[in-house]
Formats: sequence, structure tokens, C-alpha cells
Amino acid sequence: MMLHPELVRAARPARGPLTGATALLVAVAGTHLAQAALLALALARIARGTTEGLAPLLGGVLAAVAVRAGLGRWQRRVAVRAGATVRTGLRDTLLRRLGELGAPREADARAGAVRATLVDGVEGVDAYVSRYLPQLLVTLALPPLLLLAVALVEPYALLVLTPALLLALFAPRWWDRLLARRGQEHWGAYEALSADYLEALQGMPSLRAAGAVARTRARLEERSAALHRATVAKLRVSLVDTGITDLAVQGGTVAAALVACSSAVSGRTAATGTYLVLMLASECFRPVRDLSREWHSGYLGVSAADGITALRTATGAVPDTGTTEAAWAEAPEIRFEDVRHTHPGAAEPALRGVTFTAEAGRTTAIVGPSGAGKSTLLGLLLRQAGDPDGGRITVGGADHTSYTLASLRRGIAVVSQETYLFHASVADNLRLARPAATDDELRAAARAAGIHEEMLALPHGYDTVVGERGATLSGGQRQRLALARALLADAPVLVLDEATSAVDERREARIGRALRDAARGRTCLVVAHRLASVRDADRIVVLDGGRVDAIGTDVELRGRRDGLYARLVAAGATNGAAA
Repeated sequence: MMLHPELVRAARPARGPLTGATALLVAVAGTHLAQAALLALALARIARGTTEGLAPLLGGVLAAVAVRAGLGRWQRRVAVRAGATVRTGLRDTLLRRLGELGAPREADARAGAVRATLVDGVEGVDAYVSRYLPQLLVTLALPPLLLLAVALVEPYALLVLTPALLLALFAPRWWDRLLARRGQEHWGAYEALSADYLEALQGMPSLRAAGAVARTRARLEERSAALHRATVAKLRVSLVDTGITDLAVQGGTVAAALVACSSAVSGRTAATGTYLVLMLASECFRPVRDLSREWHSGYLGVSAADGITALRTATGAVPDTGTTEAAWAEAPEIRFEDVRHTHPGAAEPALRGVTFTAEAGRTTAIVGPSGAGKSTLLGLLLRQAGDPDGGRITVGGADHTSYTLASLRRGIAVVSQETYLFHASVADNLRLARPAATDDELRAAARAAGIHEEMLALPHGYDTVVGERGATLSGGQRQRLALARALLADAPVLVLDEATSAVDERREARIGRALRDAARGRTCLVVAHRLASVRDADRIVVLDGGRVDAIGTDVELRGRRDGLYARLVAAGATNGAAA
């Protein structure tokens, strides 16, 4: 008997349908009992050499079969509805949790493993809830009542039926701990194989370029062999479990038949009682046989339950304790006040007391060498990289932790150098930001991002499907579509993190001019390595080693010949000349 707290919790939203499915299973069992009683009466009449009243009894048997067929179909429909309720509810819960947590960040948390839990693991929970749980309840309730009925006819039959039933139900529990361990090993091997396959498919261009396809195939073969070994190991224990159950069922039935025959020979029971004991003995074990069959259907859910629990109870990088909605009526001011932060496990701080103000409705650029803390600063603003270890960040005059996470992130449109486009049309990808956006608004955002003409040139214009991850587009086109999506969101804060890194300098300059128009009335934070792309910013903040090195306009910072900004400009000019 497999009872896992996570799966029982998942079944709660479907209590109504599950109760109905269980009741219908009881009704189906009732038709089996009615059939057994009617057959016992019919066989007793035949044994006495009379056919009087035989036709109504056989008609009753046929009616029981017909009613059982209808009840069985009804029960399966109700069970399917219960399973669907659990499946959709559990997936919604897990997906909502993933939306709160973001992408897995731990070294051992892989997208393929999460996919296996969300798809195959939840399917296993469906089978567990809709098929195994109702049958378990019937198995626990019905056999004791049948034993009582047998005792009224032939008390000695209890001496063989009771031990056999107890053996069939509880002897396999001796292997539960071993079976649970084997199930976890099997699910772990399955998750690892699923993760490796997804990773290999996503990284196939890189594998081909590195000549590593053969080595990856060999690793996948090893994973597949490990899964095979784990499956066989689990099946060995499962077969022992099934063997003991079948032995108890068959042995108990045979022993009950011998007792019934002995009772008939000795004259303790009449023919009707003898046949009734034979029929009821078989019915005592029917729920156990059905439970053994459904056990295999629900076992996948039990194997995946720990992974589902881990995903459902995982904690995010930051707690969502804010109570204020980030609904700014106009572009807010953003202040970084003595912000300090050290990444978990890092020896050195990423930020060492950063202080500056991004003025409302203006563009503030953040520049500096790699490792200066630019991306960390944006991650803290969006509450994706945790919260500051010291100091604070305010948006619109309030601490950014006072806002709910969903509203804070909704009020800040972000374009990063890592863009993601879905297997959908150009228009659908753009409308992710604003589903109700009109065609004119969509095209205006695309023009501002410098991508409108190229989208019109596609085979079906804005209705062209771009493929998974935007496979049919160039890197620059993907980046500009992401930029258009952010502009279409019309958020009061716009964050551009290397948003034009995949665009050539000439197109970048044209996009920059369009962005200046599109950014009016918004508070913009721009992170860039190419200093040419931030020359027109209202203010430039230079970071170095997690500290603010300088703040000023492009002209002011260039004028400081010994400053970091001037050196970065000179280095960029030198590299450009060399190129």
C-alpha cells in the first residue's frame, strides 16, 4: 500500500470526483457479489437435479453483467475527470512556482529533469490518484465484509481465508523500503537521461562544431544503460512482491475450495452454502488482484513524488514579502544607496558600497570592465540575484523590497543579451509583453527597435513562425525583437543589458536614435560594453571592482584623461582601429 503525503495532498482538489469514483467501484463490486450469489443458487439447483427457477437466476446473472459494464464505464469517466483535475492543478502549481523561482540556478538543477517531473511525473500522479487510491479504499473496506459473510456460511473457511488475505496485503510491505530505494534510483536515472537528451538537442550546433557528437552519444548510451539497470533492479523487487501476492491469492482460493468441499462431504453445509463459499472466496481476493494491477499504474507517481515535493517547496532567491503594488503613475526615480553584495560562495564582494541615482524620465548608463558589478546591480534591482547584503535600493521613493515581486517585475521592462523567442509567430512573440496591443502599436515598437522592415520581408510578415528560440532569425534580429517586445510593454522603467550586443555599429546607432525617442518619459538604465552606444545618455555611471569610479556625461568623463572611462574609450578606439 503506497501512501505518499505529497500525492495525498495533490488529490485534495479532486475529493468530489474521487469519492464518486470510489463509490462506483463499490457498486461494481456489488454486481460481482450479486453475480456470485446468483451463480451459487443456480449451481445448487443444478446439483440437486432441478431446473425450476433456473431461468430467472441466469437472467439475473446477465443483468448483473450488463449493469457492471455500464457502471464500469461510468466509473472510468469519473476517474479520468478526477485525474485530469489533479493533473492540471498540480501542473499549474508547479509552473506558478517555477515562475516565482525563475530558471534553476543550482549546479545539479537541470531543465530536462524539471521537464521530466512536470510531464512524466505528473502523469504518474494522475494514475496514482485516479486508479490506485479508489481501488486501495475498496480493498481495505470490502474483504473484511466478505469474510464476515463467509463466516456466516462456513466458519472454518476463515481459518484459511484470513491468513491468506493478510499475507497478500501485508507481506509485500516487507519490501517497501527496498522498493522505494529502487524507485528513487530508477527515477533519478530517468531524470538524468531526460536532462542529457534535452541538453544535447539544444546544444547540437555547438557539439557538431566541437566534434563532440560521438562523445555525447556515448554518454547518452551510458545514461540509457544506467536507466535499464535501474529498471531491471526495480522489476526484480516488484516481481517478488507480485509473486507473493499471487501465491497468497491462489493458495487462499484453493484452500477455501478444499474447506468448502470437506464441509459438503461431511454434511455441515448444503449445496447452496458450498457453492456460496466457493464464490465468496474468489470475491474476497478480487479487490487484492485489482489493487495489484493498479499498483503498477500508480508506482511512477510515487517514484516522482519526492521530485514534485522538492519543486513545490523550493525557495526562491528572495522572499516575496512586499505588500505594495508597483503601479507608478509616471517614471520613477531609482536610487542605489551604499549597496553592498557578495554572491554565495564568492571570496570577494561583487558590489562595495555603490551609490548613485537614476533620475526619473532620464537615461542612465552603467559602464565598466567585465566583473565590475554591472549585471549584479541589475539583478538586485529586479530581485533576481537576491537582495543587497547592505544598503538599499529605492524605486519611486520606496524600498524596492516593499513591492510585490510580480508588480515590480511587471513595472520594469528588461532586454538582456540572452534573448528567448518561442515557437510562435513574430506577432505572438511581441504580444507576450502586452496581449491586447494593437497592430499599430506592435509595428511602432518594431520600428523603434529597427526590425520592422525585416519582419515585413519575411514570408508571412508578422505572422511568420520564427521557430524554437527564434531559430530562423539571426542573433541581431532576435535581439531587436526582444527590444521591440520590451518597448511594447510600455513599462515606466526600461532596462537594457547589452541589448544591442549582437547588432553592428551602424545599425546600433540607428536603433539608438529611435530608442531616445521611445525612451522619453521612461526611466532607462543601460548597461553596455560598447561606449559608443551610451554617449547620448543623460548620465553615465562608471563601475570598477564593485565601486563607483566616476559619474558624469560623456563629455565630462572623456575630459578626465586619467580616468577609467577615458581609458576604456581609448582602448575601444584602439581595438576598432586594429579591427
